[in-house]
Amino acid sequence: MLTSLSDETFEQFLLQASVHTSIDLRNISFIDPFGMVGILETGRYYKSINADRTLLLPTSEHVLKYLERMDFFKHCKQYFSVQSSSTATSDMYFRKKYSDVLLEITPIEKSEDIHYIVSKVKQRAHNILSKHLHYDDSAINGFIVSLSEVCQNIIEHSENTGFVGIQKYHFQKYKKNVVKIAVMDLGIGFSGSLSDRVSLVGDLEAIEMALLKGVSRHSDEGRGHGLAAVRKFVHNWNGKMSIRSGTAKLSIIPSWSWGKSREPDLTRFPGAQINIMLPEV
Repeated sequence: MLTSLSDETFEQFLLQASVHTSIDLRNISFIDPFGMVGILETGRYYKSINADRTLLLPTSEHVLKYLERMDFFKHCKQYFSVQSSSTATSDMYFRKKYSDVLLEITPIEKSEDIHYIVSKVKQRAHNILSKHLHYDDSAINGFIVSLSEVCQNIIEHSENTGFVGIQKYHFQKYKKNVVKIAVMDLGIGFSGSLSDRVSLVGDLEAIEMALLKGVSRHSDEGRGHGLAAVRKFVHNWNGKMSIRSGTAKLSIIPSWSWGKSREPDLTRFPGAQINIMLPEV
């Protein structure tokens, strides 16, 4: 049974969702933006194929308050039947004036959404990134450009819509402050995006070509370098980045973290799921 939901446990969550109509989150004691956005996109996917799912909410009041703070409930009931053992409702949770949230869960449906996202993050980035991650102006600007690039990927390549969420944490596991960015869509995925330009072996090769070689679905000169630029920024700041698409996941793993760099043969899921973790310096 799941007790946490992040990029590290997302495969367990997807497997549960693929075989059970009720997704049990009652024992969840930790969830991050990737986990929240992943829940929403999973619900949206099953809704789209007329295979509705029921969500059994966490019993932890701390987790419920955090879900509310991140605007999770604002979107959740569009895609799930929701069951809660808590006597409280999301309307009872009030937001603190100060928060480490850089961006609540926000839909990405059109270019104007990206302008809103960048504007919102700019308002909060200097305080949070400089104070907790000790980033200078150059790094903060690079962060905002990278965020814009991964969101723009949905508009330009996915042929669908998506969600993004961002927050700062202090990770006891890593003994440092980190900022996590989660961006997902239900589009055609990396393999589908590149299928008109190159002959592919599978999802993993498609991700490698886009992330490591800068290959794009567009033939125009200068296109297709967005993710490569994001990867360079993440590398320069000793961050972690993973991209999941279809049945595969490719990760760039720094020395302070761990995990598998290449994971084929995963549970098939449409679109792309991007996770970026940036540590303090």
